[in-house]
Amino acid sequence: MKILLVSTQDYIHHPILSRHHNIFEDLATRHEVHVPHFHVSRGKERTTKLIVHEATQFPVQNPLLHYTLNTPYHFHILKKIIRDEGIDVVVAAHVLAGTAVIHAAKQFGVPVLFDLKDWFPDSAAAYMKNRVLQWTVRRVVWGITRHNLGNSDIITTVSPSLVEKLKNFGFDAELVTNGVDTDLFMPMDGTTKRAELGIAPDDFVIGFAGTVERWYAIDEIIRSLPDLIEYRKKTKLLLVGGSLFTPFLQELEQLVRDLHVQDHVIFSGFRPYHELPAFIACMDACTIPLSPSRWVDIALPNKFFEYSACQKPVVTRPIPDVMKIGGQNIFLYRTRSEFIGQIKSLMDHPVSYRINLQKYSWKEKSLQMETLLKRLF
Repeated sequence: MKILLVSTQDYIHHPILSRHHNIFEDLATRHEVHVPHFHVSRGKERTTKLIVHEATQFPVQNPLLHYTLNTPYHFHILKKIIRDEGIDVVVAAHVLAGTAVIHAAKQFGVPVLFDLKDWFPDSAAAYMKNRVLQWTVRRVVWGITRHNLGNSDIITTVSPSLVEKLKNFGFDAELVTNGVDTDLFMPMDGTTKRAELGIAPDDFVIGFAGTVERWYAIDEIIRSLPDLIEYRKKTKLLLVGGSLFTPFLQELEQLVRDLHVQDHVIFSGFRPYHELPAFIACMDACTIPLSPSRWVDIALPNKFFEYSACQKPVVTRPIPDVMKIGGQNIFLYRTRSEFIGQIKSLMDHPVSYRINLQKYSWKEKSLQMETLLKRLF
């Protein structure tokens, strides 16, 4: 098959690998996969098996302005790719560029699979602080997303709860959950990496790996540190990742200074994907502080699979679809005091696990996606 993927991200410069990287890099070993390049990120260029097409007329970094200004050009270039490359099937996963490629595909009778990787109205609004602007963005993005879903031949999404949410809006969706590279994420000795980071063998390390944005209440974890340090002096927080389009990371750094816990917090910044297991190996307790509640109800985060594949305890807000999968390594909290209680319990009673996540491997997810694309083809 010749597949055109229109991802939610700048595919070759975005600092964090998404489900699309993991699934379609594998598919590209068996099919010809094309992807447009949106110049909206400034990260280091990654290698790819996909065929990359430049698709940016105005290289504005602000994502809202970037995709709005470039929409007419996206329609032109995506139509050209479909026609000139003889595309057999389109995978759309973007709001505005998704609309452009769906309309282009319809002109050539090419079927479309729309992959809803999260709840776009909320994820788009999350970058805004102003409540009126949030409401406006949420409403506009839902209108465009509804249009895209209604004009696609198959819809896929990431969690059972999001399948049900779409059903309430009259859309049937196939479930292809997020997953993990089980060849990369596995138990390993963190001694060397801990030493590199200045972490002592007897330090208790609370960890977070991922995008440092407001939909994760990392500030609440930082505010819990004074109590935890009082309970056990040798407590550290390791944050692996950075902010994309907001100053949230700088706000957290200021909060650390205000609470005078600089000696207990390590900001590692974005790290190459292949290094993440070594950083997770340093952690005694991994966290998923997902917020707000409307996201918790439809989420199934990649980091849950990555932490679990490394056999780590996961201290998380109650996420229904994570709880459905279950596992002895899940420790739930709703309030800061409950979070502190769970961490203290893990400090006093270290635990180890044997967890098999092969059915959630990215290779398995790639096969599921391939089956759906073949159905369209």
